Amino acid sequence: MDNRNIQYFMAVFELLHFTKAAERLGISQPTLSQQIRILEAELGTPLFDRIGKKVVATEAGKLLSHYGVKMMQAERDAKLAIKELLSGEGGTVRLAVLPSDLDFQLVPLFVAFKAKYPQIQLQVFSTIHVQEEVLNHKVDIGIGLQGPSDKRLIQAPLGSEPYQLFVHAASELAKRKEITLQELKQHALVMYPKGFLGRDLVDEVCIKEGFEIATVMETSSAHSLLQLVSAGIGATIQPQGLLRQFPERLDIVAIPFTGPTPVRHMELIYCTDRFISRSHQQLTDGLIDFFHGKNNTLTTS
Repeated sequence: MDNRNIQYFMAVFELLHFTKAAERLGISQPTLSQQIRILEAELGTPLFDRIGKKVVATEAGKLLSHYGVKMMQAERDAKLAIKELLSGEGGTVRLAVLPSDLDFQLVPLFVAFKAKYPQIQLQVFSTIHVQEEVLNHKVDIGIGLQGPSDKRLIQAPLGSEPYQLFVHAASELAKRKEITLQELKQHALVMYPKGFLGRDLVDEVCIKEGFEIATVMETSSAHSLLQLVSAGIGATIQPQGLLRQFPERLDIVAIPFTGPTPVRHMELIYCTDRFISRSHQQLTDGLIDFFHGKNNTLTTS
C-alpha cells in the first residue's frame, strides 16, 4: 500500500464516482479502476460496491478512509517540513473561521498578515463546522466557538464576548439602558435559522429561562440581519462587537442584557499530531494577539 494508491482511493471515496475521480487525478478511468482493484486485492476485501452506475463505500472502505486522511496529511507534513528546512520561509496555511467573523472581524488581520509575511499563502474557509474541518485535516488551524476538551486538539482560548440586543434607534426599546431575555417574548426578532452556532447559543440560554424565542424572519447573513433591524422588521441578538464593525449604522442601538446573558467563548484549535511550520506559528501568534487585543497587531515569531 503506497500513498499514490491511497490518493486514488480517497478521490473515489470523496466523489463516489470513478470517472470524476479520474478526471480530478488526471488519469484514465480504466487506470484508476485497475489501481483500486490492486489495492482491494492487497487488502483482501472490496472497498467499494458497484451497483450499476452507483458507487458505495463498503465498511472496509469507510475504515480505510479514516487512516487514508492521516496518511495523506503525514505526507504533506513531511514535504512541508523538508521545504521549510531548505527555504526557511514561505508555505501555505489553511484557516477555517465562522462566517460572521470572516465577514466582519478578521479581514483587517489578514491584510496586516499579508503585508508582514508576503511570502506566505493564506487560504481562509468560511464554515460553521470548524472543529470537524480541523480534525479531518481539511484545514490547518480553526477559529470557532469553544467546544469540549479533545485530546486530539490543541485548544487555545481567545476570549469571551457577551451578546446584546440590537434595535432600531426609533424603537420603543432604544432608550433602555438594559433589558432581560424574558422581555423579548413580547418583541419581534430577526435571527439566524436554528442550527447556526450563534442561534443555538442564544436558544440554549433562553430555554434555561423557560421559553423559546419567536422570530418574524430568519436569514443566514449577519449583514442582512442588520439591514432588517435598520428597516424596522425586528430586533436581533448578536455579539456586541458586531455593531462596532459598522460605525455608519447610526440607526441601530445596542442594549446590554441584565441577568442571564448569552456569551460566546472563542478558541483557536489545531491537531496535536500536526507539524507546526514557521508560517503556521506566525499566523497562530497573530490570531492570539489579535483576539487578546494587543493593539491588534501581529508579532514576529
